[in-house]
Amino acid sequence: MIVSGGNPDALAAPIGPFRHYTVVPDDHRLVYLSGQVGQDRDGVLAAGGCAAQTAQVFRNLELLLDELGATPAHIVKLFTIVAGEGSFREFAGVRTEVFGRWYPDGAYPAHSAFVAAELAAPELLVEIEAVVAVPR
Repeated sequence: MIVSGGNPDALAAPIGPFRHYTVVPDDHRLVYLSGQVGQDRDGVLAAGGCAAQTAQVFRNLELLLDELGATPAHIVKLFTIVAGEGSFREFAGVRTEVFGRWYPDGAYPAHSAFVAAELAAPELLVEIEAVVAVPR
């Protein structure tokens, strides 16, 4: 585990795969990743609804982490926006699959998620931004 954190007994347990807080080690710097959407490098939107777009978003995040010399273990915080009430379950199913690979020990980062009416373009169904603690 690169970053540490926890779920204090004074608070209810998280309702999803996240921690209430994470702590960045002193020998790391924070990098803020802009919201990623379900487009590939050519700007083609993943076909197949929210699940397909979510899978592409996580691939995009993996590419950015690679570029930074980081791994999912370096993610301190995720912030997710899902468009449309019916899309959240599809997003959550893909997140569960990805988090199973990324965090097999259950050491999840902090994560906030909410549903909005729509994103910057009506065809976009999910956007995820991240804060990453990259070693200096």
